[in-house]
Amino acid sequence: MPGILLGDVFPNFEAETTIGKIKLHDFLGNSWGILFSHPRDFTPVCTTELACAAKISNEFKKRNVKMIALSIDSVADHLAWSKDVMAFNSDGADSPLPFPIIADDKRELSVQLGMLDPDELDKDGIPLTARCVFVIGPDKKMKLSILYPATTGRNFDELLRVIDSLQLTALKKVATPVDWKPGEKCMVIPSLSDAEAAELFPNGVTTKELPSGKKYLRYTQP
Repeated sequence: MPGILLGDVFPNFEAETTIGKIKLHDFLGNSWGILFSHPRDFTPVCTTELACAAKISNEFKKRNVKMIALSIDSVADHLAWSKDVMAFNSDGADSPLPFPIIADDKRELSVQLGMLDPDELDKDGIPLTARCVFVIGPDKKMKLSILYPATTGRNFDELLRVIDSLQLTALKKVATPVDWKPGEKCMVIPSLSDAEAAELFPNGVTTKELPSGKKYLRYTQP
């Protein structure tokens, strides 16, 4: 992402949203945050994504993650679109969307945050917003960024899995292996000595034997 790298403090932008004007850092408070962008209101893939995000919003809340979306249309359009989204979920058009949507009709934030997809243009030939995901820690630093093209919808189960990994590895000196899910064994980070690992992980550490003889695949239940 141009100008924003992992570990950077995320810009404390001000924006108009469906819940009024916000300043991002104040909105997040001491919570984790997830900001996910959408190419345009009243479009098919975006509607399925927002509907999924709304349906599992309690899963993000359980993890102390505040959700906020962004799309390149006005607040009025966002509010009207929200009714379609909630109706898609069969929750009724009058049920409120459980998170705000940022109005970025001038594309200022999309440009600042590197969100535009040059291969997908609107009817005026202007690039649409890509499907960006930013996860922001309580320290306001960017912990994760994922960039999907406008044509590919996201997997929100994967986003929850990634957040579980981020939150675990922020507290414990472990890394999560391929396809890891909460409750499964983790990897002991290479910088820990065997003695340090034994002290930190009372559940024990197991090491997989490898042809190289190097003992770097160390597993534990944190």
